[in-house]
Amino acid sequence: MKKLFMATMVCFSIVTATSTMAAGDASAGKGKAAVCAACHGADGNSPSNLFPKLAGQGESYLVKQLQEFKSGARSNAVMAPMVAALSKQDMADLAAYYASNKTTPGAVSKELVEAGQQIFRAGNKETGLPACMACHGPTGAGVPAAKWPALAGQHSAYIEAQLHAFSAGTRSNDTNSMMRDIAGKMTEDEVKAVSAYVAGLH
Repeated sequence: MKKLFMATMVCFSIVTATSTMAAGDASAGKGKAAVCAACHGADGNSPSNLFPKLAGQGESYLVKQLQEFKSGARSNAVMAPMVAALSKQDMADLAAYYASNKTTPGAVSKELVEAGQQIFRAGNKETGLPACMACHGPTGAGVPAAKWPALAGQHSAYIEAQLHAFSAGTRSNDTNSMMRDIAGKMTEDEVKAVSAYVAGLH
């Protein structure tokens, strides 16, 4: 919990710092996004749960992920060649375009709503699992300035996959191991429940 608090304070200090991110042009980004549409959809609402929805995601978070796919800080065999030739301006333009679109909410399994809501809003005190909304907001909109992603409307299968990756350490581009620590405390039932719950948030 102490590590989570420290990470929170670091991220909020980032929020107040002057941003050096290139200004993105959503119109230019729309044209550049044509090559991304096969996996992520024309407007960033991916038709397949194998690929994340990018619509409505925070610009700074998207830029961070693109930069880290390119540097190798976030490993992904599909994304690495896609970002290899992108400039900082390309990344900013793509991020601006996707951020300007709205996420389409998904369907939620009724059996998992109550359990998922409990974890998202209150966590699990017995295991020290913090509430997801502490960083991702009560509606799952995230905190773009802190580069904390929006979860609302995201494919449940994609959220599950990322939680498993954080837990296993195969995804490690989280500040101060915050998500790795959190995911490591989650049971498989909790992962499934909260993943299903956020898919229906909007």
